[in-house]
Amino acid sequence: MNHIFSTNFIPTTEQLIEKFSHPECQGQEVEAWIFADKEQRQQLETRLLEVGVKAKIRSAYKPLLHFFLEELALDLSTLTSVEVAYPVHKSASEKRFLLETYPLAALLEAPVNFSENKDSVDFYKVTLYRLDATPLSYHVFAPNYLHLDVIGQQHLSPCGWLKVVNPQGENLENKRLITDYEMLFSSAMKAVSEHSWGENSPYFEELNIQVSLPWKEFPLAYQHEVISLSEALHEDLYFSILEWFKVKQGYLPTDREGQPGQIVPEITYSANSSLSLSIETRPYQINKTHSLQILEKASAPLSMAQVSAELALIEGTEFTASTITGQAIQARYHYGTDFPVMISGGQHANETTGVVGTLRAAQYLNEQPNSHFTISPLENPDGYALHQRLINDNPCHMHHAARYTALGDDLEYRIEAPFYEKEIRHKARAISQAKLHINLHGYPSHEWTRPFSGYVPHGFTMWTIPKGFFLILRHNSNPEWSAYAEEFIHQVTLELVKLPGVLAFNDKQIELYKVHAGDSMFRIINSFPCLISHSKEGDIPLQLITEYPDETLYGEHFIAGHNVQTATVLAAYKAHQILSSK
Repeated sequence: MNHIFSTNFIPTTEQLIEKFSHPECQGQEVEAWIFADKEQRQQLETRLLEVGVKAKIRSAYKPLLHFFLEELALDLSTLTSVEVAYPVHKSASEKRFLLETYPLAALLEAPVNFSENKDSVDFYKVTLYRLDATPLSYHVFAPNYLHLDVIGQQHLSPCGWLKVVNPQGENLENKRLITDYEMLFSSAMKAVSEHSWGENSPYFEELNIQVSLPWKEFPLAYQHEVISLSEALHEDLYFSILEWFKVKQGYLPTDREGQPGQIVPEITYSANSSLSLSIETRPYQINKTHSLQILEKASAPLSMAQVSAELALIEGTEFTASTITGQAIQARYHYGTDFPVMISGGQHANETTGVVGTLRAAQYLNEQPNSHFTISPLENPDGYALHQRLINDNPCHMHHAARYTALGDDLEYRIEAPFYEKEIRHKARAISQAKLHINLHGYPSHEWTRPFSGYVPHGFTMWTIPKGFFLILRHNSNPEWSAYAEEFIHQVTLELVKLPGVLAFNDKQIELYKVHAGDSMFRIINSFPCLISHSKEGDIPLQLITEYPDETLYGEHFIAGHNVQTATVLAAYKAHQILSSK
C-alpha cells in the first residue's frame, strides 16, 4: 500500500453554528443551501434558533424536488395541475435543470407541465392550481456556480449558498457557501491530479478512495429512486478521476480507452457526523463469493462460483482468456448445424441481469437439436469481483467503479495486444464464424448524477434516467445488412411483445423519461425503444445489445430483468435462423 492523502473535514453544520453563535448575530435571519440529509438540516435550524438566529436550511442537491418534499404546507392531493418553469443557462445543457426535477412528475397526482424560463438562470417558477382556490406561485432558488474541473472542462454545478438578513431587513450576505461535501470532492481531485504517477500505465493496481459521510439516504415513493449523496459522490469521484487519467494518457475524457488501473471509491456512512477522506494505492483484491441460487429464480447477482458451475452444464468445447489479474474468462462452444451465434454478458460488470440471461438462454438452447452458439457469460470477472465486494456495503448503489476492467478500460474498445478479456471474443468469432453477436447489458434503474461535474453524467446523458428495456442494433453498412437489421429488429420485438408486463413497464418509464428529459432521440419499434446504427470497421456484421435498467435491482424486479434478457436471446437466435435461411 502507498498512502497518498488523508484528511478530515469540519461539517458545514458546525461551521454555521460557530459563525452565528455570537451576540451580534442574534435576530438575524439565515437561509442556507447545503449538502446534507433532512434530519441534519433540521437539527441545524433548531441549534441556530437556540442562539437567537431564525434559519431555513435547504438542500443544495435537487432543490426543486426538496421544495415539494419538505416546504409545501398544503395537501398535495388537492392540486389540479402544476406548472414549473425551469431555468436555462447558456453554459449548461438546455435540459439540465429539467432533469434535476426528476422524478417529481411521478410523485404528484396532479399533472405537471414543464417549460423553459429563459429569463432565469438560477430559480424555478412554480405555480400550483387547486380546486376552488387561488393559484399559488413560488420562486425556488437553485444555487449553482460556473467552474473548470482539473482537466479544464467547464461545468455549471450545484453548490452551497448563504443568505443573511439583519433585524433591520438589510442584506448582509448573499453568496456561495463552500460546503464540506464540495471541499471533500475538490480535495480528492487535487490530491490525485497533483500526485506523481510516472509516465507508464497502468499507474497502480487499485487506487482506493475511502470516504465517510454522515448523511442517510432518502427513498422516494417511485420505483427504485432514492436521494443518496453517498452514491452521487461515488459516481463523480470515479468518473472524474478516470477522466483525468484519460487526458494524462492523451485520450479524450469520453474515450473508452486508457488503462490507469482500477479506481475504487468506497463511500460509507458515519454515524458520528464526521467527514473523512483517505486515498491510497493497493494491490488488486479478488475475493470470490460462493453462494448458490436457483438460476431461473435468482433474485440477486450470481456468485462467480455459480456462473462457472452453470456454464459447465452446457455441452461443448471450453475455451478461455485471461485478465490482467490472472482470472479466467470462461466460455463454451456448442456445435450444431444451425447458423452460429455469439452470446455474451458481463462486459460491464455492474450490469448483472445479463449474466443470468446468457446462462438461462444457453441452457435452453443446449437442449434444442442443431443449436449452434458460443457463450461467455462473464467477460469482465475482475470488475464483477469488485462489484460483489462493493454491494456488501451499498447493495443499492450503481457502483460504476465496477463497470470497466481492472485496467480501467472498456474491453470492447481495445485495439492493441495484449487483449486480455477481449481475446474471448476473438476466439469465439474465429471458432464459430458467427455473424450475430447477442451482447447483454444493463443501465441504472434509478437516476444517475454527478453533482460536481455539471450534474448530468458527461458522455452518458442518454442514460441518466430510466427509459424501459432498450435495444441497440449495430450492423455492417452494406445495404443488405441494413435491410437484414431492420427485419431482424422487427421480428425480435414482435416476440418480446408477448412477454407479460413488459409493454406496461416500457410505457411507464418512457412517458416519465419524456417529461423529465424532453423528446427522445430513439425509435420506438413495436413499443420498444431502439437505436440502430452502423458498426465499426471489422466488427461482427450484426450485434444486438440489450439495455435493461437493472443496476441495483433485487428480488422480483431482478427476476423480471433476467426473464426479459433470456427471452431476448431466444428471440434473436430464432430471428437469425429464419432470416439467414432466406
